[in-house]
Amino acid sequence: MSGETYMPDHQQLSLGLPPPPAGSDTPLIPARMVNEWVYCPRLAYLEWVEGEWADSGDTAQGKRVHARVDEGSGHLPGPDELGEDMRQARSVTLSSERLGVIAKMDVVETSDGTAMPVDFKKGKRPHVAAGAYEPERVQVCVQAMILEDNGYQVEQGALWYAGSRERVPVVLDRELRARTLDAISGLRAAAAAGRRPPPLQSSPKCPRCSLAGICLPDETNLFHKGYPPRPLNPADDPALPLYVQTPGARLRKSGEQLIVETEGEKVELPMIDVSQVALFGPVSVTTPALHALMRAEIPVSWFSTGGWLLGHTVGTGTGNVLVREAQYRAAFDTGRSLVLSRDLVAAKIRNSRTMLRRNWRADRGTEAREATLTRLKHVAERATQATQTQELLGIEGEAAAVYFAQFENMLTVEGQKGEAVFSFSKRNRRPPADPVNALLSLAYALVTRLFTGTLAATGLDPYMGLYHRPRPGRPALALDLMEPFRPIVADSCVIQVINNGEVKLDDFVWNGPACALKPGGRKAFIAAFERRLEQETTHPLFGYRVSMRRLIDVQARLLARHLQGEIPTYPHYLPR
Repeated sequence: MSGETYMPDHQQLSLGLPPPPAGSDTPLIPARMVNEWVYCPRLAYLEWVEGEWADSGDTAQGKRVHARVDEGSGHLPGPDELGEDMRQARSVTLSSERLGVIAKMDVVETSDGTAMPVDFKKGKRPHVAAGAYEPERVQVCVQAMILEDNGYQVEQGALWYAGSRERVPVVLDRELRARTLDAISGLRAAAAAGRRPPPLQSSPKCPRCSLAGICLPDETNLFHKGYPPRPLNPADDPALPLYVQTPGARLRKSGEQLIVETEGEKVELPMIDVSQVALFGPVSVTTPALHALMRAEIPVSWFSTGGWLLGHTVGTGTGNVLVREAQYRAAFDTGRSLVLSRDLVAAKIRNSRTMLRRNWRADRGTEAREATLTRLKHVAERATQATQTQELLGIEGEAAAVYFAQFENMLTVEGQKGEAVFSFSKRNRRPPADPVNALLSLAYALVTRLFTGTLAATGLDPYMGLYHRPRPGRPALALDLMEPFRPIVADSCVIQVINNGEVKLDDFVWNGPACALKPGGRKAFIAAFERRLEQETTHPLFGYRVSMRRLIDVQARLLARHLQGEIPTYPHYLPR
């Protein structure tokens, strides 16, 4: 070794020295992320390393505050060109390779040979001893140090609070500089290690955080600290799926509006109100509309006229590679995949049993009901003890046979005014041969679309399964995770539309042996399906109430947390 003395990062920082220089392949850390790291390390990691983001009222207000400065104006003279006159340059982007950081500065003011960064903030100036909170002061310090590394003399920085229209000076003392260097080093080390920082514990910062529903701080802490979670999850996203099923319809965009045109009719709706797009049959989409949907990360799902899911069109998706790495490791680990698969199948059987227990018609007799419930209970217990995937597949098939043999006992048999009634004897598909099977097939296709989009938004690969093995075009992980939800979401919706008379036998059409819904019947079923997703339920582990749509998102994120080792088990949704 050479005669140079090695000093760990924390010792370098204690001396006020910069962290080690970033390598050529190391991305520069945005100054805003350094701010987030000081505020909450987990938030910074989720946003910068995992690429997570969620808009809120606060973030929207912040964008409005920055709208003017982001347009850019003025010219920032070079360090040797500074004069005594006062100048302003807006939206200035500079970086420091020494520190490994980059900043888009709202305003840089120059006068008397010095430069001063001014950062804009929404809201009012806080009444604290330092004049501003530490994360905001650190962000200004990053900008000042970048200016210094680019040859400028910087004596102080400033914060401008739009809410109170006040400017607060930021003193660039040794303590603030050391804190800034420590934050840069900490974020870089966490990114290099690929390890998500633990969530804050019972922090008042969490309820207002736009990423609370992604971070799941209290839910994660429940597994390690035992603290009961607060209902931190933000309200459900008001955006809803857009279904287009009129033959010959055309989807296009104009500005920020999506426009659906059919013969003699035009419907407009804001793109911000759309979460997913589902297109049935011969429906066309313009290229600008498709590009806008991909940029907004709004998936487009393509269905046949009869309701078969054909595929998806998505944008580049989340940049969270780490969660997919963990997923692939689990998928190639036969033992771990089997453990997860056993729990998935057992949960599906238990939820099938719950559906029969809840919906068995009172006039069908109790003896068969109790015998069926007892058998399903025993089959679920066997599923948890399976030693091979093939054995588990056989157990799942046995449970399905028992369940669907009694499925008709959940359907109304009394016709009104001589109407024919629905009947069901066994599950069949490709093609479904009767109305009940046609409804079940459409329901499962809709659930598959929902889980495929949800998993992709979480960063997981919907096509790499743990129980269902991958094959081209098969969203195997979506099929895995939806197993416990088939009876609770899909089957319950089928039972509801039949028993409530929302779909009738004349809503179906036969083409040889195949049975399919007519457009009117499909529209009625999709409406019922969306209502089911909006119904609130109590999470059996966390105790708070959320919509079924939001619960599915929570479950997908919990699976990602489990695969990455952040929580020891994956908690299944098992309603009573």
